[in-house]
Amino acid sequence: MLSLPSPISRALLESPFDTLINSFISNDVGIADNFLGEALALHLKQNLMELYSHKQMLPAGTGNHALVVHNELYRSDKIYWLDRAHQNTHENTFFDLMDRFVAHLNRTCYTGITGYEFHYALYEKGSFYKKHIDQFQNNGSRQYSMIMYLNPNWQLADGGQLCIYHNGIAQNIAPQNGKSVFFKSSQLEHEVLLSNKARMSITGWLKI
Repeated sequence: MLSLPSPISRALLESPFDTLINSFISNDVGIADNFLGEALALHLKQNLMELYSHKQMLPAGTGNHALVVHNELYRSDKIYWLDRAHQNTHENTFFDLMDRFVAHLNRTCYTGITGYEFHYALYEKGSFYKKHIDQFQNNGSRQYSMIMYLNPNWQLADGGQLCIYHNGIAQNIAPQNGKSVFFKSSQLEHEVLLSNKARMSITGWLKI
């Protein structure tokens, strides 16, 4: 369980990093509304849309390595893995942000995170992802799940909420632009509800 060092007053912590961490401590789900910032969120959305237009977003599966299964009745999003090797300015700016967040998380909460992995995710109209846990059964390296949304002007009628279950009680989170969500990969079942228009995000995991 994360805990902040006692000399730090939560009331004085105002950065998106601390907002994400403190709300996680309070509710097992961290939420920060402007984690990415408008400019970076816009550039990443443009990257995603360009990849999609060139048919580089591929159907996502479940499981890992040889155990990957593709089943559009269970999961129907399309993904593209981010990598510094792409030499994309905006992706690398995102990785720089994540490096700072991981350093802050390790320094303040002693989590021991040593790496991460992230992909773009696109839910086309009519897409969804049924209830699941993020940590693989055969690999426990994923410690924390993070989602950062790229959807300006998202409305309730657009659907696509992230639904997280706390002992059977559902918490619905709208995929609004720039927002980040953070939770323990092994603990909380969650799903993406039916999206009524294209829904975009960067999704990934902090790992040990």
